Amino acid sequence: MKAIRRLTVRPVLPDPLRPLSDLARNLRWSWHPETRDLFQSVDPECWAASGRDPVRLLGTVPPGRLAELAEDRRFLRRLTAVADDLDHYMSGDRWYQARSGRLPSAVAYFSPEFGITAALPQYSGGLGILAGDHLKAASDLGVPLIGVGLLYRHGYFRQSLSRDGWQQEHYPVLDPHELPLALLKEADGTPAHVALALPGGRELRARIWLAQVGRVPLLLLDSDVEENDLGERGVTDRLYGGGSEHRLLQEMLLGIGGVRAVRTYCRLTGHDAPEVFHTNEGHAGFLGLERISELCDEGLEFGSALEAVRAGTVFTTHTPVPAGIDRFDRELVARHFGPDAELPRIDVERVLRLGMETYPGGEPNLFNMAVMGLRLAQRANGVSLLHGGVSREMFAGLWPGFDAEEVPITSVTNGVHAPTWVAPEVLRLGARQIGVQRAEDALTVGGSDRWDSVADIPDQDIWELRRTLREQLVEAVRERLRASWRQRGAGTAELGWIDDVLDPDVLTIGFARRVPSYKRLTLMLRDRDRLMDLLLHAERPIQIVVAGKAHPADDGGKRLVQELVRFADDPRVRHRIVFLPDYGMAMAQKLYPGCDIWLNNPLRPLEACGTSGMKAALNGCLNLSVLDGWWDEWFQPDFGWAIPTADGAGTDPDRRDAIEASALYDLLEQRITPRFYERGASGLPDRWIEMVRRTLSLLGPKVLAGRMVREYVERLYAPAAEAHRAMDPDSARSLAEWKARVRAAWPGVSVDHVETSAAGATAELGSTLGLRVRVNLGDLAPDDVEVQAVSGRVDSEDRITDAATVPLKPVGGPDLEGRWAYEGPLALDRTGPFGYTVRILPAHRLLASGAEAGLVAVPSDDVLQAAGLLMR
Repeated sequence: MKAIRRLTVRPVLPDPLRPLSDLARNLRWSWHPETRDLFQSVDPECWAASGRDPVRLLGTVPPGRLAELAEDRRFLRRLTAVADDLDHYMSGDRWYQARSGRLPSAVAYFSPEFGITAALPQYSGGLGILAGDHLKAASDLGVPLIGVGLLYRHGYFRQSLSRDGWQQEHYPVLDPHELPLALLKEADGTPAHVALALPGGRELRARIWLAQVGRVPLLLLDSDVEENDLGERGVTDRLYGGGSEHRLLQEMLLGIGGVRAVRTYCRLTGHDAPEVFHTNEGHAGFLGLERISELCDEGLEFGSALEAVRAGTVFTTHTPVPAGIDRFDRELVARHFGPDAELPRIDVERVLRLGMETYPGGEPNLFNMAVMGLRLAQRANGVSLLHGGVSREMFAGLWPGFDAEEVPITSVTNGVHAPTWVAPEVLRLGARQIGVQRAEDALTVGGSDRWDSVADIPDQDIWELRRTLREQLVEAVRERLRASWRQRGAGTAELGWIDDVLDPDVLTIGFARRVPSYKRLTLMLRDRDRLMDLLLHAERPIQIVVAGKAHPADDGGKRLVQELVRFADDPRVRHRIVFLPDYGMAMAQKLYPGCDIWLNNPLRPLEACGTSGMKAALNGCLNLSVLDGWWDEWFQPDFGWAIPTADGAGTDPDRRDAIEASALYDLLEQRITPRFYERGASGLPDRWIEMVRRTLSLLGPKVLAGRMVREYVERLYAPAAEAHRAMDPDSARSLAEWKARVRAAWPGVSVDHVETSAAGATAELGSTLGLRVRVNLGDLAPDDVEVQAVSGRVDSEDRITDAATVPLKPVGGPDLEGRWAYEGPLALDRTGPFGYTVRILPAHRLLASGAEAGLVAVPSDDVLQAAGLLMR
């Protein structure tokens, strides 16, 4: 029989056990081993059955067991110690509180998904896991962050396989009352709400759920409320589901509703209002429009409000391809804004101009969320050094006239939250070496370039650790594989072979991620005979564990999954290669530590960062990867192997896959398996252990989320807060008026004449040229601009590379023709072909970079030819 109504019945804890409720509701337990150990000791069987979720655990423990624990002095002492530790963690000063200077009083961090723990399944892949790690690291560092996202009633889909290996999706309904969440309530006890106006006089309302991530509150908006019509209730039904309008409403709720939720939270709790707003990818870009609307309500006009909002906004892009960005039809966006819908006091055309692709190569009728994010943020970044460069190229059209390297998008390379991803056995080994507190500090705050203490760990201990982790993975794989085959319809009698799947003494390779085509799940199958030889080698076999989900609408990705599954089903190799369905955080926490090699073979440069290899490295796993994302930045032969790429412009995609697959097999056959299996005088694989040691000691400190968040604070949040404070209403009006005046006058700005003291086409290194320039500033004054000399080596097409800029000084003017004279020295500090040019940029104290306004004036071809700008 089916119930007509569902209720959540909460346990009543005896008074001595009340602190268990607080510990369960703070998600710090997901990365704090002592808290998890405490919950496991409540009832080990219930703990395992609950999926290691403290909230579910407390709902299933028999009352008799709770009464018994309430009288257990030893348990109560442990409970008091863990509760006191959480209290100290929440209230004590940490890294951020010890910093000097005026840091932001609070930062609001918006993301469409957050991967905190498997007990709160609100993530699909790397973007969400990164966002979760960002919140956890901010908590450990004491950064006053407020997270903002959506609460999806179906989360992301659960994956299983049909008998023939086809991916099947399931969407279990999540009850927020059974999750580690609490409703945000008004002073009178009623649930707090935010509301958005919809076309036709309708309204979209959402409740605000609070997840406490250590010190960081995470606000999750939920549209499944009785006040909404059926369509509006389904806005937060599932992550990345539905058509264009559904996605647009999700992103309006996240951005506009998210700002309103932050305001409500600060009003109800007294939390400091954010000075900086961080948009994690373009999905939350509408938050800037809501903040503009707030300022317009306070009396600023749109242009001034835009400048004030930009000053305190940081935008992070995660995609290296235009296809990965949400884009909406112009008319759809227009229908949802203006007098009959949301933000009625803002002209719809101004909203549209922020997101339209009004640049060469753009689609003029499409509204681009990343473009809006960039136009609404004074500071932007990619997520690895390589991705920063790719992003500057991809978005260069927004800054016409500037070389890609000058586009104002920097990079902060992603990191991973070590306490979440490091196996307890690895942490214990480190604690044994340097003490528990120092080990925890090294993994959270970081700050050192190397972990020298790893050098003192005996080879035997490292090798035993690696085998223990491999053995645990083998056991977990067999358990999951057996469950998967039962879902596929196999009977118990058919599954005896699973007892022999994988071997804890065989070189183990992991490959787990989402399954878009560019990640090339099946590259390893390119030459199946060679792969079989590797899997079944008599002396040096390998074994491979594969996992990954294809997007429900991506049949191409599903075919890749099926191809891999069918190969892994072959009785000849099924004990050496397995595909595990339903990849998620719980599986990943066993998979990363248990592998010896982490494989990554995307099409370069389409992997923005790719953090799974970082998590593996923190457990002593070596990387085998294409030089893409973070691996391009930090690869050293000490840490693993680089798969050579064939990414020339003329390379046929099929031929490229063949070349790179062959290179992968060569590395495995000739370099990797021999090193793993060869034994030194001690009977141990000495050279392999040394690579593990150097990975831990030299790569470990780099890949920490603590390092990443510290970079965000120092390089982006602190400057954004300073800019926000400087942008008072008068300054915002002044800057907006100045920009309008400069844009109107810019067609009259030109470089009219360039002359130099050089006598010929050659000069000696270290000499200095005198440069004299005459410029026309039209209706502008010298205080409005900077005239620069740009110099450097030139390539075969006379393009300046590795350019250096020097400001020139005004020395006279205007003359009778209205031109100003500028002079300055030009140092010849490089040998070989050398060139220079001159340009004019707008200049204002409140601009973050010379390229910010997107305006530049350079000499005409006639002026260039007259100046003779090349020296050889």
